[in-house]
Amino acid sequence: MDCLRLTVSHMDRLWELQKAYKAEIGEDAPTDADRDRLTEAVETERILFYGAREGAELIGCCSVTVGFSTYLYAPSGVFEDFYICPQHRHRGIARKLVSFARADSGVSTLTVGCADCDVPMYRALGFSVPLGNLLAFGE
Repeated sequence: MDCLRLTVSHMDRLWELQKAYKAEIGEDAPTDADRDRLTEAVETERILFYGAREGAELIGCCSVTVGFSTYLYAPSGVFEDFYICPQHRHRGIARKLVSFARADSGVSTLTVGCADCDVPMYRALGFSVPLGNLLAFGE
């Protein structure tokens, strides 16, 4: 198993993982327009996607959106889109993928917003510093 930064050349398989991820968390299936916007964001590096692969097969993914934080006055990342195919879980792939994504993205801090039920999983992956509540501004 190895990890890599994904590019638009990986979009077909990444898109399949995105659809599986959305289905697993109970969100609506993404549309063709969503795929077009995601492809452009990956191509222009507004979002960095990472993959875990076994041989030529992409078996997991995650994303990091890089910004800047005054917490350490350095680049920071928001971790999202984390998905490992069910048949490949509980083999240490997730830890390797998270570590690779953090190192490759060049961020000093990596934050994740998650449901309460996912907190133990993210803690096990190294997300251990609580930063209060994550709130989203929405309509």
